[in-house]
Amino acid sequence: MNEERIPKKALVISGGGSKGAFAGGVAKFLIEDKKKDYEIIIGTSTGSLMVTHLALSKLDELHTIYSNITQRSIFSNNPFYVRKVDGAQVVGVRHLNTIWNFMNGRKTFGESKNLRKFIKRKITEDYFDQVKKSNTDVVVTVSNLTANRVEYKAIKDCSYDDFCDWIWGSCNYVPFMSLLRKNGFEYADGGFGALVPITEAIRRGATEIDVIILETETEHLSRLPSTSPFSLLSTVVEFMLDQVEQQNVTIGKLEAKKNNVELNLYYTPTVLTTNSLVFNKTQMAAWWKQGYAYAKKKDLNLSNELK
Repeated sequence: MNEERIPKKALVISGGGSKGAFAGGVAKFLIEDKKKDYEIIIGTSTGSLMVTHLALSKLDELHTIYSNITQRSIFSNNPFYVRKVDGAQVVGVRHLNTIWNFMNGRKTFGESKNLRKFIKRKITEDYFDQVKKSNTDVVVTVSNLTANRVEYKAIKDCSYDDFCDWIWGSCNYVPFMSLLRKNGFEYADGGFGALVPITEAIRRGATEIDVIILETETEHLSRLPSTSPFSLLSTVVEFMLDQVEQQNVTIGKLEAKKNNVELNLYYTPTVLTTNSLVFNKTQMAAWWKQGYAYAKKKDLNLSNELK
């Protein structure tokens, strides 16, 4: 005889760099307007930056973070430059910066040590303690490149410094950002293995999951031809992440159906950017509003369908 499961709501936020601002807007609607109380919150990459604030319902503070973050907040050695050409945003490579990195024995094109400092400033030890004492299961996703596996780091199992490390590691989009070396292993962006960790939420007992996926549901664009080895590498990594995302969602849907889990998917309705490592304050503030409006409209349409 099967035991009846205790209902558990989960929020899962995918990776997506600067597009995390859109996820913040969706989460604001779900938490503040829909009054959803999540027992499980799992984030990958940019999603991992959000989980602590979401668990404490500090949406206004999270909005301030995503409306003010810049390239300098992330990179201690930025491998990119951004400029406008005929009104369009063009991203190029700072070759001298990447050469400097290699000459100093680094293994990546850029360094994101500023992000590690940013995490400690915005996710305070007091916030960490509040979440750790709560009943919310807060988890971040990292890719263990050495052991060739995805790992999930729960706040309840971590010290403050360790949890900050895991968030930083989850966000590090190598080879453009820093590599986390910890406990004899090398770690990188959680999205390389689990961009949308739906199955982990199910494994932790979720019976209803809201999933924010920072991509469109169907492909809306063809990538521009590569202009350099650097841009080709970027295109290859993006292609692989797209395949990981599709696989995660497909398997997640199957597992949800098998375990009778309600799955609510929130995709971006349009292509927000083709380079999520570019952090434009004005653009991100607009994406937050767009995410909130999209979630509100989606909920209204669903309510009308049920009438």
